[in-house]
Amino acid sequence: MKLKISWPTAIIVSIVAFMIFILSFVYKVTFLPEYDHHLVSEEYYKDELNYQKEIDKENKGIALKENVIVAKVSEGLLISFPKEFNPKEISGKISFKRLSNSKIDFEHPIKLESSDFLIKNENLLKGRWDLQIEWVVKENVYLFKEKLMY
Repeated sequence: MKLKISWPTAIIVSIVAFMIFILSFVYKVTFLPEYDHHLVSEEYYKDELNYQKEIDKENKGIALKENVIVAKVSEGLLISFPKEFNPKEISGKISFKRLSNSKIDFEHPIKLESSDFLIKNENLLKGRWDLQIEWVVKENVYLFKEKLMY
């Protein structure tokens, strides 16, 4: 027995099959937890308004003779601040953000005895991190940003 399908029926069947595919894809992406789509920042409008201030702070850091240096060492991540400043006068915060999981983001306040600051291995998981260091010396605010693989 030969099954004969007319061309209008074939077009309708293919359109319905395509619609089922698209709707199942939309359902998966919208409702299943493994397709978690969260924002990088919950307050992105506020962040956008302050973006020019961030650029100015970054440019101040770039204009220094020596900017912040980040190096991976056996104990963890070593952050070296410019030697031209007294380490006891440097304050601020170091932020680590993980785009894949905002629950493991963390911050460290900056309190220095020497110009080096060590983040220990147990605080950092392997993967990509967005590092942001905002530091203040004598009321001058500097910003250093780097994307790093740990």
